[in-house]
Amino acid sequence: MNINLTLISQAIAFAIFIWFTASFVWPPLMNAISERQKKIEEGLAAAERSKKDLELAQARSTDTLREAREKSTEMIGGAERQAAHLVEEARAEAARIISQAREAAEGEAAVAAQRAKENLRDQVASLAVAGAEKILRREVNAQVHAELLASLKSEL
Repeated sequence: MNINLTLISQAIAFAIFIWFTASFVWPPLMNAISERQKKIEEGLAAAERSKKDLELAQARSTDTLREAREKSTEMIGGAERQAAHLVEEARAEAARIISQAREAAEGEAAVAAQRAKENLRDQVASLAVAGAEKILRREVNAQVHAELLASLKSEL
């Protein structure tokens, strides 16, 4: 065997192997590698978008929570103001009712006092007539002396 023939046949076999690999094996491998790279890039891009979306969602939730707290604080303040207003209205109404009751009681007391004064005058007039009868020892007619008794009542 000749070394040159072996070397040439090995070189031809190696060239055929390189041609076969470059033609049939290398393109599918490169396609698989490029598809894998695209999937990895898409996955990284999707992860980045998800991260940004998460940050936006957190910012929105923080804003929504802040707005909800502000609204609840505002609502509580409004309720407190309304409660204070209702309490003030109730106090004013109670004061008005007490004032009316006091005025009615004072009016009734004044009417009762006036009646008592009139009754007292009538009694004093009756006593005066009775005293005059005893002093004069005769009967005094109330109808005859009605004018005199009326002036006596008004003087008392």
